[in-house]
Amino acid sequence: MTGPRVMDPHETGAHESGGGVPPRALSRVLSDGATLRRWGFDLAAVAILVSCAIVGFGPTFAGPAYLFAGFGALLLGIAVAVAGAIWRWGALIVAAATILVYVVFGGALAAPATTIAGFIPTLDTLVQLATGVVFSWKQYLTSLAPLSAGDSFLVVPYLSTLVVTVVTATIALRARRSGWAVLPAGVFLAFVIAFGMTSTALPIVQGAVFAATAIAWLAYRRALVLRQDSIDAGSTGRVSTMRRVAAGAGVLAIAVAIGAAGSAVAAPTGSRYVLRDVIIPPLDLRQYASPLQSFRGLVRDHKDDVLFTVSGLPDQGRVRLATLDAYDGIVYNVARDGTGASASFSRLGDGIAATTEGTPATVTITLDELAGVWLPGVGYLTSVQYEGERADELRRSTFYNRSSGVAVVTAGLRSGDSYTIETVVPAAPTSTELAEAVAAPFALPAPVDVPEAAPAVAGELASGASTPYEQASALAKTLSEKGFFSHGLEGDAYSRSGHGSERLQQMLVADDWIGDDEQYATAMALMASQLGLPSRVVMGFYPEDYDGGTLAVTGDDLHAWVEVAFAELGWVTFDPTPPEDQVPTDQQTEPQKELQPQTLQPPPPVQENVELPPDIPEDEGDDDDRPGDAGPWLFILGMTAAGLGIIAILLAPFFAIVALKLRRRRLRRTRPEAADRVSGAWDEAVDTARDLGTPLDPGGTRLEGAAQLSAAFDTPTAVAVAERAEARVFGPGDPDDADVAAIWTDVDGLVDHMRGTVGPWRRLRSRVSLRSLRSPSGGRGRRARTTIPEAPETAPDAQDTASGTASDTASGTDERDQS
Repeated sequence: MTGPRVMDPHETGAHESGGGVPPRALSRVLSDGATLRRWGFDLAAVAILVSCAIVGFGPTFAGPAYLFAGFGALLLGIAVAVAGAIWRWGALIVAAATILVYVVFGGALAAPATTIAGFIPTLDTLVQLATGVVFSWKQYLTSLAPLSAGDSFLVVPYLSTLVVTVVTATIALRARRSGWAVLPAGVFLAFVIAFGMTSTALPIVQGAVFAATAIAWLAYRRALVLRQDSIDAGSTGRVSTMRRVAAGAGVLAIAVAIGAAGSAVAAPTGSRYVLRDVIIPPLDLRQYASPLQSFRGLVRDHKDDVLFTVSGLPDQGRVRLATLDAYDGIVYNVARDGTGASASFSRLGDGIAATTEGTPATVTITLDELAGVWLPGVGYLTSVQYEGERADELRRSTFYNRSSGVAVVTAGLRSGDSYTIETVVPAAPTSTELAEAVAAPFALPAPVDVPEAAPAVAGELASGASTPYEQASALAKTLSEKGFFSHGLEGDAYSRSGHGSERLQQMLVADDWIGDDEQYATAMALMASQLGLPSRVVMGFYPEDYDGGTLAVTGDDLHAWVEVAFAELGWVTFDPTPPEDQVPTDQQTEPQKELQPQTLQPPPPVQENVELPPDIPEDEGDDDDRPGDAGPWLFILGMTAAGLGIIAILLAPFFAIVALKLRRRRLRRTRPEAADRVSGAWDEAVDTARDLGTPLDPGGTRLEGAAQLSAAFDTPTAVAVAERAEARVFGPGDPDDADVAAIWTDVDGLVDHMRGTVGPWRRLRSRVSLRSLRSPSGGRGRRARTTIPEAPETAPDAQDTASGTASDTASGTDERDQS
């Protein structure tokens, strides 16, 4: 005759709390081959499912740093989940362990640049990890890929993988229905796709492996259940085993086939939709004035001064400072509402994906007199490497627009800043290609308050042109050949600065066109837009003669030109500005001088107001630089406060649990009835045992519960305390305050002894455990509302008998009341 079968901890439904391993079963788990095999299959499946998502980060990062962060987090997450399953940690303890692992290993895996020797965390490491929890997602989406290992970019794969792995592995090891573990892994895969690039890693392989692993794993877990059922039914023959093996192999083959077929069908044939394409980058261009406003000032004040030096400039190359495609009647600027291509700035990453074909070049630029936020560049950048003490600061504050080829450095450029760019200079299309080209369908912002004469003059100049290229060429050629050049400086013919609507209107209706690059480029771009040609103004530098080597660029090399977009050819350059030696004669300028009093009245105040904004940031910057001594301390205090605030937020749930338990204790000690206060004292002992992982039999009496406490915690006083509580609850009369205080003192001593028998980690876990809050004691064994006659003094044995009878009577009364 065999006894009842003892259920192993690895069997489904072995524990009432949802599977897993009891606290004292560590040695049993390690020695139980069946449990180790099941856990091995479960964790292997979890690792494969999460790995399918990790490799999806590949196109977003430059280099293998994301693999160290992702797979390192995978191993750490599995370790946390296994520890939680072995020691039966609650959700809060698992969350606390996850946070601890994130902080301890985050420096080495997610922020190695801020650590000492690559793994010892510093204050910068803790700040970056803390702020990365909140801000890394936005930086990740709004930065140009491929991303580097700097900043907070690696926090995204590290933190997301860690959290998903902990959740997935915990469900796999502890839940009755482990199939739910596939859900967080699938959500993680979708997350990586949404936060990734339009280019994919290995979509077919990812989908096939993920689907095959998920189906095979679920089939394996189902086979375990069927095997246990067959064992319970007494059928363990070789035939059933062979059938299970054959069925498992068939399911695995079907899973692989379905996964591969589904991935092939679902794999995108073109660019896929990702969040990176719709998130508006965090760059407010409204705080930066259009550089075209300072055109005349740079020419006037720095005509012979070296603004910067450049080496490696390609033949016929131009240094681009800003690309402007939005006109508001006052200035030409970068589009600010996100509707134009020039508004799509993204934070600079480790590299920039090439958007055009052409000649690669390596150019080094060192700034001298030129300052501001607009970064001089050549062609379309593929990488930027800063040099000097401010290299990291400049890199972190650089935003780039791949469509316009313009970069903005929000930290501001200064004299001495140097950088090297890898760039691609587009090849100029041939005349045959341009003759057959049509205008590109670009939706640039419509210009506002265009000069009234612009449409008529544009139609007149392009009247004989039949193709878009001929129209643009006619505008540029006519303006360049029939116009006159003048900066309006001392000794030059009179020419007002600015490119507002009034200034251009005055120039277009005059008998002689007089101006410089600022007016001619703006006028042509506006007239081209009236003809339906997508056009923009580019401000930059190029010398008249360049024979290679290092070039010192001065204010006299400053120019502005027009770019018109043609389908399949890109942006084509046009120079509408007349040569500098094409100046008007005195007779031609005399009528212009007679108009001076009329045209000068409204414009000067407007122009002065427009020129003020570029000076304001410099004054503000000087003010900010004066209290230099307090800056670092304020930064340290701010970062410390932010770190303490984040820690307080993370610890808030634990403080709330402790506060709820203290409130529960206070309510028990202040109940109206003295007998209820005595019952509340014993409830404290019962709830403490439950939080320590030893729940008492819910249907037992106090004496039975005391016996369980004595066995579990080696507390011989538990029985005595329970007897005194029984006597005061069910004894004759009501206990007085002294009796209540004595019971609470005895229970507090019992609780302290119980906690003293366990380790400090288990004791800390009990303080924040939710077990007693989810299933409170409820004051079992409170005095019933029935009258019990006073009994004469008896011997101790008789008194115990009377107490037991009274207890039974009270219990019966409670049951009748409930009925």
